Amino acid sequence: MADAPDLWRKVLVRKTPTWQRTRRALTVTALAALVTGGAFLGSGTASAATTLAGTCKGSVSGSMGDSVALPGSSVKDVVRQAAQEQVGLFNFLTVWPDALANTIAGKGNLEVGQIPQSAGGTIAGDAIGTVVSTALKGSSGLGLTSGTQNQVLTAIKNKVASACALTTLATNYTAPSSSAPSSSPSNGSSSNPGTGGSPLANLVPGSNGGTAPQRDYNGIPTATPGTAIAPGIRYPANGALPGDASAPQLGGQNSEGQGPDIRNAGNAESLATPGSANDVQLPMLLAVIVLAGVTAGLVRTWVLRRAA
Repeated sequence: MADAPDLWRKVLVRKTPTWQRTRRALTVTALAALVTGGAFLGSGTASAATTLAGTCKGSVSGSMGDSVALPGSSVKDVVRQAAQEQVGLFNFLTVWPDALANTIAGKGNLEVGQIPQSAGGTIAGDAIGTVVSTALKGSSGLGLTSGTQNQVLTAIKNKVASACALTTLATNYTAPSSSAPSSSPSNGSSSNPGTGGSPLANLVPGSNGGTAPQRDYNGIPTATPGTAIAPGIRYPANGALPGDASAPQLGGQNSEGQGPDIRNAGNAESLATPGSANDVQLPMLLAVIVLAGVTAGLVRTWVLRRAA
């Protein structure tokens, strides 16, 4: 004899119509598919890709939107040096540079920024320093008092900021193509009847469809084809410009009837040139005169004595 549960199950199956059993099976299948699809989509968008930079200084390449992470070991020496500079007489027992360096190295990869939605960008050292100091907050070896801890963390942040900086490059960036519509220049002859023929009639305030009239270049002098002369031929090297009044007049008679060898020097005045070594100077001339006088006196005295 069949058990009572099995008997009731058979009775219920016989009394349940076929269309109800089919609808129930389809409903369960749809719910299962919905849950499975939602889980698949959720797992696909739960975390973006992460690009790992080898060092805290240099460049890193990745896809736009990727997170940029930095190994804690890459700033280990910087953290040790910054902490060592804060060790003093009163905190050398509580500030441990080596312990802090090992702590930041054991933090693994630290997310410091993101690849921008452009060709490239930068992750400043301040951002990296902030991430490192935040990761070390509450660690052993920062000091006993809160003041010492804040001092050491600030020193580590500033040291990392000055030593680190990353340049991000997007590998999947595509430069946008120029799609600006070309417009033919306006000849400036059309005008709005309501504006009295003003050349700015098409510039309606508040609208983006205004056009400016074409510039008029008719008044600019240009060289006529066949008559222009090259500047090198018109004004030869070391030659005088035409119309220069200060230039000497070469050849022929000038306006004053002077010959070609006379130059118009204007109001120039001659200056004394420095004397040469052969010129007789005034002291020498005075010496000669004095010597002649003395000689004449001696001769006169000698003649008078001979005559006496």
